[in-house]
Amino acid sequence: MTKETKKNAYLYCKFRDEQLALYDEYAKRHGMLMKTLLVVNVLYYDDFYGKGGVTQTEICQRTFQSKQTVNLIIRNLLNEAYVTVEERKENKREKLVRITEAGKAYCEKVVRHITWAEDTAMSMFTQEEQKQLIDLSRTFTKNLTELINQETED
Repeated sequence: MTKETKKNAYLYCKFRDEQLALYDEYAKRHGMLMKTLLVVNVLYYDDFYGKGGVTQTEICQRTFQSKQTVNLIIRNLLNEAYVTVEERKENKREKLVRITEAGKAYCEKVVRHITWAEDTAMSMFTQEEQKQLIDLSRTFTKNLTELINQETED
């Protein structure tokens, strides 16, 4: 492994950390935790596109958060009347989470602004640059996952 490779890995991870800090600071500025922002983002767009609710398992998959974390966030949102939770007719063990009008009022401006910022930042790249960024980020994540899950360093 070269010095240049180590430097580039450091820089890439530093930029990732900077992005996470931006999301965290943005969420805090709007009175919520970053993980809550990720959950209300899923719920807001589920409602926006008329999907009819989302399970906590789906929220976990889409936000890469644990069941415990998502459950806690949903309980807090439920206490604030920002969501409703109801049993799924097909499977009573699964519950559908839906955002309420109060929930939309709570998060709409915040969610729409962050989405606009992401979309606009991406639009500042050419189509080819967008594809490269996505492809390379996907490959880096795949490689990193395999290496982290490997038992030994080779």
